[in-house]
Formats: sequence, C-alpha cells, structure tokens
Amino acid sequence: MLKRIFIYLPIFLLCLLFVLPPATSAQDNDQQVLQLTVEGPLTPSVLGYIERGLTTAQQENAQVLILMLDTPGGSVDLMNEIVQVIRTSSIPVVVYVAPQGAIAGSAGTVITLAGHASAMAPETAMGAASPVSAEGQDLGETIEAKEKNILKALVRSLAEGRGEEAVRVAEETIESAHAVTASEAYQIGLVDFIAVSVSDLLEKLDGYQVSTIDGDVTLDTSDAAVISFEQTFIETLLGVLTNPNIVFLLLTVGVQAILIELSSPGGWIAGFIGAVCLALAAYGLGFLPVNWFGLIFLAIAFVLFVLDIKAPTHGALTAAGLASLIVGSLVLFNSPGTPSFARVSVPLVIGVSIATAGIFFIILTIALRAQRAPVRMGGESLIGRTGSARTNISPVGTVQLGGELWTGELAKGEKPIPEGSPVEVIEVRGVRVIVRGEKQEDS
Repeated sequence: MLKRIFIYLPIFLLCLLFVLPPATSAQDNDQQVLQLTVEGPLTPSVLGYIERGLTTAQQENAQVLILMLDTPGGSVDLMNEIVQVIRTSSIPVVVYVAPQGAIAGSAGTVITLAGHASAMAPETAMGAASPVSAEGQDLGETIEAKEKNILKALVRSLAEGRGEEAVRVAEETIESAHAVTASEAYQIGLVDFIAVSVSDLLEKLDGYQVSTIDGDVTLDTSDAAVISFEQTFIETLLGVLTNPNIVFLLLTVGVQAILIELSSPGGWIAGFIGAVCLALAAYGLGFLPVNWFGLIFLAIAFVLFVLDIKAPTHGALTAAGLASLIVGSLVLFNSPGTPSFARVSVPLVIGVSIATAGIFFIILTIALRAQRAPVRMGGESLIGRTGSARTNISPVGTVQLGGELWTGELAKGEKPIPEGSPVEVIEVRGVRVIVRGEKQEDS
C-alpha cells in the first residue's frame, strides 16, 4: 500500500497543475487593473499570493493593482513582509477595505496605510492594532513598550503625508487599540477615498497621483479593464489550514489514526493518514497564536484512552480522558487574549471530544468481551469445525480441515464416510481428529 502511495502521489501533484488558475493573459486594452482579494487572517500563503500578483501586474504592465482586503490581522513579522512588498512595488498598489462589513483589523490597519493609495467601502472599519504575543497573551511591560514603539514609528512613516490628525489616530490604533469607521478614517485622512464598489473606486482613482519607488505616477483608470486574479489551489489550501477548527480536527484525527496504526501495525493506511494529518496540523499551529501548554492535556487524554483499553477500569479513564481532551483543546486555542479569529468553536470541541471518547469506549467494550470469551487454543479450536473426507474413512482415513490434512477416525457408532463427504470434528486425540458425518437437516 505504501508503494502505491508513492506511485500515485506524483501523479496527483501533476494533476494539481491543471486546477491552478491560468496566468493572466494580455488584453487589447492597455489600461489594465489587477484585482486581488484577501479574506481572513494573514498567512504565508497570502504573502505569496500578493507577490505573485505584483509579478503578474508588472509582466502585464498593469496600471494599478487593487488589493481588496478583509482581515482580522495576523503576525507582525508577516505584516512587515507584506508592507515591504507593497512599498517596494513599481506598480501602484491601492488597498481597498471591502466589501461592506469588512474590517482591516490589527495588522490589516498597517497594510492599509502601506498602500500607495487607500480606500474603504461604507460600513467598514480599521484599527485595533495593538500587538500581542504569539500565544495570544498580553506582552510583558518592557516587550510591549518596545513592540508598540516600533509599530508606532512604522505607522508614522506611512501616514506622515496624511496630516497630523491622521498620524495621531494611527498611533492610537497601536497604543490603545483604537478603531475607526470608514467615514471617520476618510475625514481625518487615514484613507483617500470612500468607494461603494471597484468601479466607483476606479472612477475616483482616475487622474489621482501616487508616489512609487520609480517616482510619481498619475493614474489613468477611466476605461480600465479589471482582471480578477485568483488564488491557486495550494494557496487556498494553505489558508484553510490556518483555520483553528480545521487544525483541531486534523490534530484529533491524526492522533487517533496513529494510535490505530500502533495497535494493529502492518496496514500502513492508518499510519499514513495520521502522519499527514499531524503534519498539516503542525503547519497550522505554527501560525496560530496558540498556548502550547494545552498539548500536555491533549497527550494525557489519549494516554488515558489507551490505558482504559488495557486496564480494568471499565470506562473511568475514558471519562477522565474526555475531560482532559476538552480542557486541552480550549487551553490550546482559546486562552485569554487570543484573537477571535484564532479561537476554536466550543461546540465543535465538545462534540468531537465526545465522539472520540465514544470510539475508545466501543473499543474498550469489544476488548472486555474478548477477555471474557472462553479461550480456545490448539485442538480445542478444531472441535465443531467441518471439513471433507479426502479418502474413505472406515474407520480411519484422511480429512481436510481448511488448508490442512488430518488423520480422521470414525466416532463410535458412526457409519463409514465415503470420499468427498462432509465431516464434523467432535473430538481431538493427539494428531487424530474424531469425526462423524455432518448432520443433515430433517426434510
């Protein structure tokens, strides 16, 4: 089975090439606008998506790249990389917080300010950019001061051309997690436009001057053709893998599959599935603000499940494991201070935990029944089995039981059994089986 997996895996990867979105082709209209859409937390796949979009925009000589943004934020390091990519682009990048109801939260605020121009749809918001630790906790006093001062210096440099009020509010989003609505951001100059749609935005961008690393550029978007630039299958998949609910499911399934493989080695399928699930879960855990202390409770939970199968506790350890699994999952993902986008669904945790405990309880029940069943070994296991006479038995002959040949002897009072007739074993004496003709149903 493992050999087949290695054979089919390259074929599967080749097939992925056919599901990737085709490269953007040149259009007759020279006034092209490339539109990228980022929804959800910032992940490394988002950075790759933006870089790929800018490369395509340069190849197609696009007028402008519109980054439609709706994000609760992400890590500071990833935010800095995205800001650098935008600020070093020779293609003007317009960050557009949309659609209505969208937010540019936390790191999204800084990315919005990093655009060569910025816009927001009505009923959107930006701000609340105070940094937190990788575990979702508040930072220590000294570290917090350092992080905030660095981020405030960054937003000052990005907003310094927008006026003193814009700089002050930008700093407040870092210092006190201040947030503003679209209309408030426009009034104080944090963003350049309020636009209800991309077409409305293009009308307002027409004739607008922006500064890139190559100098000032006057945008000409009056007749621009908007080209939607989609994420690839891999980029979408990597984005999904940072969903805390998906990570929790992968972690739970992966551990269960590994335990199944260890309990009955040799099949490879369960072990392979478990290894893949745990690898994918590890990728997600690497980018989510989780409390690693929760992994201790998760490990204890599965140890208790396994011990209950082997120990005569009749379900007590399974119940304890269920409680440990729920506590560990909530500590891992839902510790105080963890952003809402990184929290796992509590009903999902409880439901999956109960299902997992139920699976192990069923295994425990089967194991207990097997322990109570009478042990049948050696000759005892042959009694009651049926076979066929390979030779005439009168009173001794040869009997085939499954794939084995035995010396068969007629039971007392039985008539000779002709070759090919069915026989039933009623006793085992050394290397001989005592047989009789198989019972016939009364007609």
